[in-house]
Amino acid sequence: MSVTVEKFLEAGREPLSLEVVAGKRHLRKAIHEEALNRPGLALAGFFQYFAHRRIQVFGLAESAYLKSLSREDRMVRVRQFFERQIPCVVVTRGRHVFPEIEKLAEQFRVPVLKSALITSRFINEATIIMENLTAPEMRVQGTMVDIMGIGVLLEGSPGIGKSETALTLIERGHSLVADDITVLRRDSSGRIIGSAVPITRYHMEIRGLGIIHVPSLFGVASIRPEMRLDVIVRLHRPDPRIEDDRTGFAQQARDVLGVRIPVITLPVAAGRDLAHVVEVAALNLRLKQLGHDAAKELDEKLMTALTRREE
Repeated sequence: MSVTVEKFLEAGREPLSLEVVAGKRHLRKAIHEEALNRPGLALAGFFQYFAHRRIQVFGLAESAYLKSLSREDRMVRVRQFFERQIPCVVVTRGRHVFPEIEKLAEQFRVPVLKSALITSRFINEATIIMENLTAPEMRVQGTMVDIMGIGVLLEGSPGIGKSETALTLIERGHSLVADDITVLRRDSSGRIIGSAVPITRYHMEIRGLGIIHVPSLFGVASIRPEMRLDVIVRLHRPDPRIEDDRTGFAQQARDVLGVRIPVITLPVAAGRDLAHVVEVAALNLRLKQLGHDAAKELDEKLMTALTRREE
C-alpha cells in the first residue's frame, strides 16, 4: 500500500520537524515502500540494487560527500540520482540544501524536505510513521473509549445508547477515543489500534443535545488520540429468541484485520446502568489477562464440591 509524500508530510510535520524546501507542487507523488534509504552509494554512481521507491535520506555523510565535489561533479551526481524517479528527499540535521538539489528537484518533480532531527532519530521515527500510514485499516460504526487502559469499542444499532454510555464513562473519569465512527488499523506488532476520524476527533453527538466538545467540558484527561482495541461490547435490545450468556464460558470473538478480538454482548433494558456494566466488563477482562478467570474459578469450586459430596 503506497502513500503520498503529502500524507507523510502531514503525519510527520511536527514529530519530525519537517518543512518543504523544494518541489511543493509535487507532494502527491507516491511512496511505494515503507522503509527509508540512505543513498550514499547511489550518489557515488553505483545504482545496482538502488532502492529508488523509498524516501531518500541525506544525512551528514551524504551532505559531506556532495560538499567535497566540485560544482560540476555535484550537478552530475545529483542529476543521475534524480533520474531514478525517487519519491522524495529528506535532508536531516537542518543542514543547508545545495542549490543543485533544489534546481533538479523542480526539474524532475521531486519534493525535497528538511528535518532538524539527527539522522538516526529521524529514520527511527519516520519508519514508525510510514508503518502506521501503510498499515491495513478499516472504519467501523461504533464509539471507542479507554477504561483504565482497556480499549473498548461500543457498537449497536443507531439510537441504542452508545454515545450516552460513553458519556457516562467519561464523567466517571475514563477517556473518549472516537465517537460514532472509529478507524481501526493493525500496527507492525499485530495490535489493533483505534482512533477517530480527524474531522470529528474529540467531539460527540448526543441525541437531543447535539454536538459537544469533550475536552472543553471534561478536561484534556478525558480524551485519547488513539488506543489499542481489547474488547468489543455489542449493545442490543432484548430478544426472547436470543439467550444471553449468564456464565462467561461462551466467549465470542471476531476477526478484525486478522486479529481475534473478544466480543461481549449486553442487552439494553430500561433502568439498567450500562456504563457500570461496561466498566465491570473491562475490569473483568483485565483480570483474565492477569490469569484470574472468575467463571473458571467458580466452576472449579463447584466441581470440587460435587466430587466431595459423591465421596
